[in-house]
Amino acid sequence: MSNLVVIGAQWGDEGKGKIVDILARDADVVVRYQGGSNAGHTVINQNGTFIFHLIPSGILYRGTLCVIGNGVVVDPAALIEEMDHLGGQGVHIGKNFIISQRAHLILPYHKAIDKASEQSKGSRRIGTTGRGIGPSYADKMSRIGIRVGDLLNPKTFRTKLEENLIEINWFLEQLYKVERFEVEKVFQQYMSYAERLKSHIADAVTRVNKMIDNRKTILFEGAQGTHLDVDLGTYPYVTSSSATAGGAATGSGVGPTKIDAVLGVAKAYTTRVGSGPFPTELSDEVGRGLQERGKEYGSTTGRPRRCGWFDTVVMRHATKVNGLSSLALTKLDVLDGCKELKVCTAYRYQGALSKDMPADLQALQESEPVYKRFKGWSASTTGLTTYGRLPVEAKRYLEYIAEQAECPIDMVSTGSKRDATIILKNPLKASSRRKR
Repeated sequence: MSNLVVIGAQWGDEGKGKIVDILARDADVVVRYQGGSNAGHTVINQNGTFIFHLIPSGILYRGTLCVIGNGVVVDPAALIEEMDHLGGQGVHIGKNFIISQRAHLILPYHKAIDKASEQSKGSRRIGTTGRGIGPSYADKMSRIGIRVGDLLNPKTFRTKLEENLIEINWFLEQLYKVERFEVEKVFQQYMSYAERLKSHIADAVTRVNKMIDNRKTILFEGAQGTHLDVDLGTYPYVTSSSATAGGAATGSGVGPTKIDAVLGVAKAYTTRVGSGPFPTELSDEVGRGLQERGKEYGSTTGRPRRCGWFDTVVMRHATKVNGLSSLALTKLDVLDGCKELKVCTAYRYQGALSKDMPADLQALQESEPVYKRFKGWSASTTGLTTYGRLPVEAKRYLEYIAEQAECPIDMVSTGSKRDATIILKNPLKASSRRKR
């Protein structure tokens, strides 16, 4: 038995879907514990290309239970659309998929607030997807949220909806000049969702904990990445949930002492979507080359990702705040053919050098990256499955990243397909947390 959290170690989009897909074949349960349909995972295997937004990618294995945990905010329309799309691709979704009763719902007014608020900010825009994620989490914290379990009790659902819309409709009309929402229309819409989803709604906290007690193997799947965490990321340019490893406990109802290890997923370079500071960003042909070769466009929104060199300051912060046991490095093959590579080793701010990530946003925005240069490699790494076959320059690059990240590398992805992966050690099969 081993219970493993998989998190993004950068700003999201690190390739967690592929890593979770590989590890899920050895897991009994895969739990998505935070975020919403603003996240996306892409998995490519012998059966095709599968894109996930809410459902854990472990659903591709019939013997694996997939869970949407209480820390997720659920847009039922988006979830049903995803279920139908996956079903059309031959993916079985039945008793192998449950949604926590405690997860909160995204309502139509959350999306309206999200879009209107973002538009009103002008140059101060956060870069949200407009899918209602932030406003849904805000209602949760304000204790006026409506939960997935409320779909099973129409009277309770309607009462909560009526109470919320009194204030929200005034807010939308007066502040944002947005059309009000009618209770009956929203109620009927969500009751139709309830009919479709009711067989999947369950007490996920009890179910998952019982499986842990029965020594089953649990894989906790995070969305977004460490530096989009609402507490520990580049605030306010963050998501609205706990994307770090600590969120796995609160977002699933599993105590932290039941988690054995944490795997951080990072690209062999760095990307970020939306607004916010990005010290190693490349706004030149090199950056555009990484974007094109890496197909750096969001699987959920299609937005182009900003690209830059690997940043060990960002990486060390991720190691520290997540308590990382090991790393999975992805997209190494995208660097094939680069004559020279750079790795950021520290920041220079107001003349001072620091290897720690500043909490102050202005300091981060004004920090200059300090680089170490590496010779690139011309040989292709695409599809390699053994570490020994990597070019010597690629090995040096990986070894330096592991050293600077203060974390060993267990996996290296060399392509988009499932089998294009070097597995030095399967982190899910470790029986206890690796000591660094």
